[in-house]
Amino acid sequence: MGIICVNDTRVTNDGSSDPRLNWATLSQAERDAAYDNNAAVKNSAALIAERNQASEALRASRKSVLDVPYGDRERTKIDLYPATDGTAPCLVFLHGGYWQRNARDVFAMLVEGVAAHGWSVAIPGYSLAPDASLTLIVAEISQSLDWLAQNGAAYGISGPVILSGWSAGAHLVAMALDHPRVAAGLAISGVYDLAPIRDTGLNNALKLTDQEVAQLSPLRLPAVHKRLDIAYGTAELPALVFDSIQLHEARVAAGAPGRLVPIEGADHFSILGELRRPDGALVDIARKLVG
Repeated sequence: MGIICVNDTRVTNDGSSDPRLNWATLSQAERDAAYDNNAAVKNSAALIAERNQASEALRASRKSVLDVPYGDRERTKIDLYPATDGTAPCLVFLHGGYWQRNARDVFAMLVEGVAAHGWSVAIPGYSLAPDASLTLIVAEISQSLDWLAQNGAAYGISGPVILSGWSAGAHLVAMALDHPRVAAGLAISGVYDLAPIRDTGLNNALKLTDQEVAQLSPLRLPAVHKRLDIAYGTAELPALVFDSIQLHEARVAAGAPGRLVPIEGADHFSILGELRRPDGALVDIARKLVG
């Protein structure tokens, strides 16, 4: 079985292409492929290289306060891009990489989108597996938001916080939505049930426990009754598409507010363009979340 790609929302919504429906019968290679975003997007390496280059340029050129510690570990630092108006909304963005790759600095290019509309942006880093458990990583996100609540105003960031994240960062958004500093959330291309992850090579670093699967899977937890908009690309891997749909449906059933936003034709990497461009669909969604 090769990589499955969903290219049409008419295919995605019935769930029939989700490989997890037959999970027990799949080989290890097939299970790994179900979550391998880099392999599923043919030009992922080029997209990643462009992202990293653009982020390096932005960090060097835009007014910012970089590498501010919010905790005691090597990666518990936050980058701040304050708006001119200290009361402007702030997008706090959590990066992805299956909780074991990437860093805050290579997503700086996303500042461009909401900053064009007068927003501040904050990008926290966090520890990575296997040096940190997922339990610790989730706690660090709350710690970064605690720090922002206590210190943000001194750096010119005192407006409402919209918490956003991509891929593993979207999972962390769902886990931190209940933080008092967060007004609303925007989760992009996330994974919301950890049980299948434990059956893939991703678990070599994560070493997820039964308790973590139960307590850190948003699909297994009570809905947080703050607005959470859930976005995904229609050309993403089915496992991610259906996690997004199922989390939205669970929240609707619980009476929790938020929209499900399929981005037509977007894959796991190209979807970030919608948060990077000032006229991008996800920039528009983030701005409406403040209202």
